[in-house]
Formats: sequence, C-alpha cells, structure tokens
Amino acid sequence: MIPETMTAIELRNYDGPDGLAVTQKPVPRPGRGEVLVKIAAASVNPSDLMFIQGRYGFSKPLPVVGGFEGSGTVVAAGEGLRARYLVGRRVACAVQESGDGTWAEYVRTGADFCVPLRREVTLEQGAMLVVNPFTAWALVDLAQRGGHRFVVQTAAASALGQMMIRLGKTRGIEFINVVRRPAQVALLQELGAKHVLDSSDPDFDRQLAQLCHDLGARLAFDAVAGSLTGRVLSAMPRHSTVTVYGGLSEEACRIEPGQLLFGDKQVNGFWLTPWLRRMNLLKLLATADKVQRALSQELRSEVQARYPIAQGIEGVRQYMANMTAGKVLLLGEAG
Repeated sequence: MIPETMTAIELRNYDGPDGLAVTQKPVPRPGRGEVLVKIAAASVNPSDLMFIQGRYGFSKPLPVVGGFEGSGTVVAAGEGLRARYLVGRRVACAVQESGDGTWAEYVRTGADFCVPLRREVTLEQGAMLVVNPFTAWALVDLAQRGGHRFVVQTAAASALGQMMIRLGKTRGIEFINVVRRPAQVALLQELGAKHVLDSSDPDFDRQLAQLCHDLGARLAFDAVAGSLTGRVLSAMPRHSTVTVYGGLSEEACRIEPGQLLFGDKQVNGFWLTPWLRRMNLLKLLATADKVQRALSQELRSEVQARYPIAQGIEGVRQYMANMTAGKVLLLGEAG
C-alpha cells in the first residue's frame, strides 16, 4: 500500500546544506506518462551540490525536494503504455526540470526518465547509473567519434574522471589527467594512469603544454571552469577544443581572447539532459543496456557512506567535504 505521507529532504532556500530540512509531505500521484517510484537509494552528486547552492543551470520554485537521480521500484503509474509497463519493475530514475527530486521515500517522474535495471544490477548501482556513467559514456564516445587518441581531463580524480580513464582504455583513448593535490596524483597512478599532472605544481603549465603538443591532444573535458579552463586551452595546440561539463570551482571560465582569435581554438559545453533527449527510445534503451553492463567494471562507483533519508542532510555535508572519497547514498525503506 502507498502511504499518504513520506519523509523527504526539502530545500527551503538556496544556501547549500544549511538550506535543507527533513520534512513530512504528501506522497505525489503520477499523472499521464508519469510513474511513482518507491526510492531504494538516491545519490548525492556535484550537480546536486551546485543546485542547492543556486549555482546550477536552472532553479526551481521553493520549497522543493533535492536530488537528481535515484533507484527503486515503480509502484504506481498514470495513463500511458510505457508508464504502465514499468509498474512493478526496478528502475534507475532521473527527475524532470520541474518538481521534486529523489531525496525522498517516493518520487514522481516521467516514464521516459526511467531505465529498467538488468537483473544483475543492484539498486545501489542503479542509484548511481544516470549522472556519472552516462556522462562518462557520452564524453568518451564524443572523443572516439572525433578520432581523438589523447584527451585532457580536469577533476580527473573524481568518480567520473576515474570512470573515463577506465572506459578510455577499452576505447583506445588515453587521458592527460589534471588533479589539484599530490595525493590525487598518487591515487590515479595506482589506478594505472600514465599522465597525471598536479595543477598546484609551479611547473604545471609548462608540463601540460609539453604533453599536449608531444601527444597532439586537441580535445579537453573540463569539470572545473574558472582560470583552469583558460590554462588548459592555452596549453593545447592550435585547432583545439575545451568542452566544459562542470563548474566545480564555482567561478566563471577565464579565457584569453587571443587563444580563440589567433589559435583557432574554441570552448563549448556539454550537458547530459539534451544528449539523452536527442536519442529515440530504442537508442536510449540500447545505450542504457551497454552502460549497465559496464557498471561493475569501467563505470563502477565507490560508495563512502550510506544514510537513511531522515539523516540525509548529514550525508550531503559529508559528500561536500570530500567528494573524491566516493558517493554518498541516501536510503529509503527499500534500500
């Protein structure tokens, strides 16, 4: 039976974890083309942290439940063939750009935002399926389609950065990995990464430029923004591109105009949502199947902590303090 109320973590103001509150609210009812998912686990991602600080690409009217992705079982559906097909199935789910998120015991979302889980995929793995693995898959695919053998990536010690290193090895792509601490250099070297540079090293810019020119690296994936975007672009050869897909520095990209004007270089952006929307249903399901098959190896995620939703604000704080240590999961009753 579906209860009348549920526990949820609600964002009251855009002030990071200080703006969050655990509350009781009515369980939503799905409309046409929508499903109701009983949450087993919901993940905390860098994009979630940016959202609760009001630094994401869009905002929502407050109060609103946080969380962009999770997993669970579909327990109810509105009208529509695909929505009804999902009832009783375990799914990974994302949320729409309006309405509540996954940091709750139940979430209402579009049936098109749900991916049925393969039998061998756990609900915990499903809770981390969409944001990082799909982004890693999309970016490595972008590099492969462009014929890039060597690619620069920033925030390389992040969960997503490590995924791209592992996935790149299977696709014949080698990364020049940029991190910001010596401990992260050691971490990636232990994983078998060949090229790892510390951006805090006084000789970083020269080392990066030397590697980019020696290896012919003309594509970079930047999750940091700020001054690092311009430093990476400056280090790369003519006709290079930096694709920005994150803003961990919480600063605007700083780029010398001469790099664009005289170096024939460019900066563009990548956001997962439109990439997914460009695929028809069959292509999306086929891609989701491939991504799920890689969840235990190339696209695996480490978990540093698990919290019940009622204690989830503490989990958000822990993740914010140390994102490199692994994901934090917020667990519902089924988790």
